[in-house]
Amino acid sequence: MTEKPYHDIPGTILFDAEQSRLGYHLNMFCMSLMKAENREAFKADERAYLDRFPMSEAQKQSVLDRDWNGMLALGGNIYFTSKIAATDGLSFQQIAAIMSGVSQPEYAEMMLKGGRSIDGNRSKKESR
Repeated sequence: MTEKPYHDIPGTILFDAEQSRLGYHLNMFCMSLMKAENREAFKADERAYLDRFPMSEAQKQSVLDRDWNGMLALGGNIYFTSKIAATDGLSFQQIAAIMSGVSQPEYAEMMLKGGRSIDGNRSKKESR
């Protein structure tokens, strides 16, 4: 992976061309969940359904574990991975809260107050 200036932002994975290539098959799996018959097949046997796609084992495991941040690190696009959440009956706000390590009400309150504080969140170098 090429080092880019935005890799220094703590807790942030930018979906760039490199991430897009890394997560292509993961994201195609996610998009397949837009069809009801595919959601049913996935819910019936998640592992078997995932094995239809040439994803890495780490990508498949991140889906099985519902490791939302892990999916992003492995090339998942948040808008695509949200299809898994919708299949599970979760809202976008619920998965954002999980990814942030807070409850959904805490996440909603944080967003209503303007989001996370920038203190300590601007550069990994600042936290050393």
